[in-house]
Amino acid sequence: MSSARELLPAGVFVLERGWLSSNNIVVRGTTQAALVDSGYWTHSKQTLGLVESILGGMPLTTLANTHLHSDHCGGNAALQQRYPALRTCIPPGLAAVVRDWDPVALSYEPTGQECPRFVHHGVLMPGAGIRLGDLDWEVHCAPGHDPHSVVLFEPASRTLISADALWQNGFGVVFPELEGDRAFGEVAGTLDLIEQLAPRVVIPGHGAVFTDVAEALARARSRLAAYVQDPHRHAAHAAKVLLKFKLLELQRAPLRDFARWAESTPYFLLVHRRWFADQPLQEWLLTLISELVRAGAAHRDTEFIANS
Repeated sequence: MSSARELLPAGVFVLERGWLSSNNIVVRGTTQAALVDSGYWTHSKQTLGLVESILGGMPLTTLANTHLHSDHCGGNAALQQRYPALRTCIPPGLAAVVRDWDPVALSYEPTGQECPRFVHHGVLMPGAGIRLGDLDWEVHCAPGHDPHSVVLFEPASRTLISADALWQNGFGVVFPELEGDRAFGEVAGTLDLIEQLAPRVVIPGHGAVFTDVAEALARARSRLAAYVQDPHRHAAHAAKVLLKFKLLELQRAPLRDFARWAESTPYFLLVHRRWFADQPLQEWLLTLISELVRAGAAHRDTEFIANS
């Protein structure tokens, strides 16, 4: 039986990263190469090394971001510095915000994350497509996890770069829902789009390349139905994701400092205020940390918390 990676088009290489950094997809053509998503900023040096190991001296001419969360575009600035002729394309919805560089509108300050400033040179216009390497990819809107996200589909091989719209076991936190905007329906619509595209192989934003698309869609729809039935479940999951994401960056921190970070992070406070205001903030925070520890996602002693 062929592995999922063996079904990828010639010239497509997937650098599977840990959950702090999104997967990097290198597409090598005859004379030039492209990269989809650039990982988290603290991993920029590693990203450069991994990409260069695939390029083998071939020029990197195009960088495409499926969306602008910090774990997908944090390496943009380092790549632009290394490759001055690099053309960076982003989804159109935040083009003006990137041009003016508003870290609040870009979600970096509200989520307590960082992303070095970068520039963009074009947009991934849905319906227009983009050429990566020697392959032509369709650009499709994929709102839900992020209202401006796109997915990329190569129809000849039926390869889908799904970003955080579909993983093998779910999808990314639906951030607009936390702000009070109805977006679960958009998640459902994006899952329907993926089903209509009928990909043969999927490269997710995080995790392994996979081919069991029907099963993945079924799992995603089951999870979505649970969130629709109980939005508090989704909000609690999102709060733990924010904590875990920061812990992945810090690896180990004094519990007091980690709690201070959470209590000063606007998005964390927003989730508490909208969904868990009946619980004192510090009590709620300690409950979430305890749940991460029980799940094996963190380790805690008297004074420190560490990633597991």
